Amino acid sequence: MSESAAFDELFVEFGQKLRESGLSIGSDDIISFCRGIAELNPTDIVDIYWSGRTTLVHRKDQILTYDAEFRAFFLDVKADEQDVRKVKIKASWNANSVLEIPSVEPGAPGLGEEESKMGLMASRSQIWRSKAFAECTPRELATLRKIISTLRLSPPVRRTRRLRTTTKGSQLNMRKMVREMMRSQGELKELSFNKRKFRIRPIIFILDVSGSMAEYSRNLLQLAYSARRANARVEVFCFGTRLTRITKSLNRRTPDEAMALAGNSVLDWDGGTQIGDSIRTYVKDWGRSRVGRGSIVVICSDGLDRGDPEVLSKAMEDLSRLTYRVFWMNPHKLDVLNYQPNTLGMMVSAPFVDEVVSGHNLKSLEEFSRKLMAVR
Repeated sequence: MSESAAFDELFVEFGQKLRESGLSIGSDDIISFCRGIAELNPTDIVDIYWSGRTTLVHRKDQILTYDAEFRAFFLDVKADEQDVRKVKIKASWNANSVLEIPSVEPGAPGLGEEESKMGLMASRSQIWRSKAFAECTPRELATLRKIISTLRLSPPVRRTRRLRTTTKGSQLNMRKMVREMMRSQGELKELSFNKRKFRIRPIIFILDVSGSMAEYSRNLLQLAYSARRANARVEVFCFGTRLTRITKSLNRRTPDEAMALAGNSVLDWDGGTQIGDSIRTYVKDWGRSRVGRGSIVVICSDGLDRGDPEVLSKAMEDLSRLTYRVFWMNPHKLDVLNYQPNTLGMMVSAPFVDEVVSGHNLKSLEEFSRKLMAVR
């Protein structure tokens, strides 16, 4: 039995529970419910809630009953639950903390018509999206990191000089058509066209893990992990006083395992900062390789540098010549639009940086992810 069919059985069972609780639900309603879920994610608690709310609830006075049955069926799952499907669904609720169903007990304080009508309340995670990582509690950071790990960065692409044959286009593939005519005694059966091939651009993350970036480095590393999971052409480096490649450490199934292995690989975590020497090492060892040329480089640092400014300036100049775009992610930029660099490292690097972006909260990381995907 396929996974989707197995979940369909679970949703049909939920529809029957609603019938037993007094809701008038027909077979066509349950079919619509399953079809709606099929277009979404059958393990996402929010998708399940709203698909059922839209297709199985027909009157306002049924919302309380629906919410109570939904909570009992999908969320009140015991620790020893044997149904793997319910465990997966509840896991999505635990990871994102986005579904809060109001209490349905009679006379519950604060339960007014407006609260019941909402069903899906304002999410704490929506509030945390705009909260700086430095101001979050450990529990909030743990939840935000789980959300960051679910980000999927579609890799940017570039158009190459190589051509491929297609059935539609603006440039005729004369060679192929002549060969076909020779095989068919001068008769051309169909037109062939040429189209440029597209290739995924490499993305290079160079992350500052020095002491001044302690409040942000783990979250930025989580972003790099998500990018690596979505795109094999992602390289990740960390630096404090020296550069360390951790790409292979991120090739793990779970974020926690990847983060632990990466942390053990970097010996100068929470130490000093030598940005110029680290960038120079990258340019020398990786920048001129097939991975580095034409890539998009993302430097995540606050710009507090203890090294020689001339070394940094020369390294950044060499880096800008080898890459397609250089982004500098500085958490101290916050949401300031006309940000002016105020650290020596940032001021020296500014002429060679295409854009300075922020990375101080979840919202800024999501915005940067969209910006990265739009690079052409």
